Amino acid sequence: MATETEQQRKAAAQKAAATRRRNQARAGARSTAAAARRNAASAETTAAAAGRTAEQGTVAAVNGIEAVAEQAQRAVLIPVGATLEARDAVVEMVKPYLSGRDRAERELEKLQRRVSTNLRRYERRGTTARNRMVREAKKSRTRVDRELRQRRTQAARAVKRSTRDAERRVEKAVDRVVLA
Repeated sequence: MATETEQQRKAAAQKAAATRRRNQARAGARSTAAAARRNAASAETTAAAAGRTAEQGTVAAVNGIEAVAEQAQRAVLIPVGATLEARDAVVEMVKPYLSGRDRAERELEKLQRRVSTNLRRYERRGTTARNRMVREAKKSRTRVDRELRQRRTQAARAVKRSTRDAERRVEKAVDRVVLA
C-alpha cells in the first residue's frame, strides 16, 4: 500500500472537487438544455439558467483553463439552442397553414367549427340566464300583484266596516232624536 503525503492528498482532493464542480456544471447545463427543448417559449428563462450555469462554472474555472473554455462555449451555445428550439416550435405551429391550400382550408374550417360551437354555447347560456331573469321578474310581479290585491281587499273591508258603523251610529242618533 503506497503512502500518500499530505500534499498529494490535498492535490487529489482539489482535483476531485474540481471534477465534481465541473460535473455539476455539466449536469446543470444538460438540465437547462432539456428544459429549453420541452418549452420553446421559455428561451428567456433558459438564457437566465445558462447565466447561472456559467456562474457555477466560474468556480470550476479556477482549477483549469479547460473549464473556462467549456463554460464560455456553454454560455454561447445554450441561448443559441434555445432560440433554435423556439424557432422550430413556431415553424411547427405555422406549418399547417403553409403545407398546402387544402390543409390550410381544413385548419380554418376546424377553427370556424370551434368558434361556432363556442358561440352556440354562449348563446344557450345567455338564453338560460335571460329566461331565469324573466321567470324571476314574473314571480316578483305576481307576488306584488297578490299583495296589492290583499291590501286593496283589506282596505275595502275596513271602509265597509267603518261605513256600516257610521250608518248604525247615525241611525241610533236619528232614533234618539225622533224618540225624544
